[in-house]
Amino acid sequence: MKAYWQLVRAQLLLFFRNKNTLIWSFFLPVLMMLGLGLFLGDGSSQISLKAGVVDLDQSALSEEWKQNFFRQETVKPASGSEAELMKKLKSGDVDFVVKIEKGFEKAYQTNQSAKKVLIYMDPVNKTKAGMARMLVDQTVDAMNKEKTRFQPVILTEVVSIQSRTLSYIDFLVPGILSLMLMSNNLNGVAATIASWRERGILRRMQETPLKSSTFIAGQMTARILLNAIQVIVVLLVAYFLFDVHVYGSWGTLVLLIFLGTLTFMSMGFIVASLSKTPESASPIAGLISFPMIFVGGIFFPVRDLPGILQSVVQVIPIVHLTDALRGVMNDGLALGQLMVPVSILLAWAAGSFAIAAWTFQWDVK
Repeated sequence: MKAYWQLVRAQLLLFFRNKNTLIWSFFLPVLMMLGLGLFLGDGSSQISLKAGVVDLDQSALSEEWKQNFFRQETVKPASGSEAELMKKLKSGDVDFVVKIEKGFEKAYQTNQSAKKVLIYMDPVNKTKAGMARMLVDQTVDAMNKEKTRFQPVILTEVVSIQSRTLSYIDFLVPGILSLMLMSNNLNGVAATIASWRERGILRRMQETPLKSSTFIAGQMTARILLNAIQVIVVLLVAYFLFDVHVYGSWGTLVLLIFLGTLTFMSMGFIVASLSKTPESASPIAGLISFPMIFVGGIFFPVRDLPGILQSVVQVIPIVHLTDALRGVMNDGLALGQLMVPVSILLAWAAGSFAIAAWTFQWDVK
């Protein structure tokens, strides 16, 4: 146990004495957040709305209305049941939901005026609310004019759904945290351990009673403490400059940081074990981490990826880490509501740690 804590202390001292590592680990994530937050933080560049339709009438006319509605270029369709769409609306994954009530076709055919189209949306964002009302009204008005010569039969009604007003910076900060955890632990560990092996530091450790599992555990503990400090710095900057809040449990947030650190650090050990030199470890780690930066949901939602890619990326850990962090920070989700991403992260962490301990080498063979 004494050797374990000595390793933790030594790793922390090495980290804080390395100026390049400090700049990369602390200042780069903050600068990235500042740059993207200042230029894109208001989210004003959005030109389309994601909408779901709940069709309770299930008639030929309601189907025709849906087809005409989704033909509008500014509308992106969202699928799901009524409960699922309402949940997405409250979490901000859908901009508004349209409900076609039963009797829609009958009211149209008999010229009986009735409020048969309901628009569920959050009125706080006035720009989105106005666009949503306009898009629905355009489709309804076209149908009314065709049938009744400008005498409205089908009427629309807005139903307010209150949700948190989130900007792009609220979306971005959890992604920055995921990127930081992956970069520090996957790329950083792979290069460091490979360098220590080449310089003979690990060989000298091997001559002591130190076990490989103790060495790996000590490294992970030190990294977890460092990551905790880095996360606190990023969250403080985000709070004071952009008013970003953590709406969920801090305990759940800490657990996710632990799982993310364990997963990516274990992957870093695997890369270091398979690499003979630091020069080969860094490119291999980059080959793994670089694609995840663009498809991991860090800078834009996974739902914006091409259809087939959305299914493929569900197997990589950073997607689930980022989604879980956003669930806690933006939506206030409890641990029980994050069982899918947490379970996948646990599987990745356990599998990666087992492989890392099995493949770990003190010296180059």
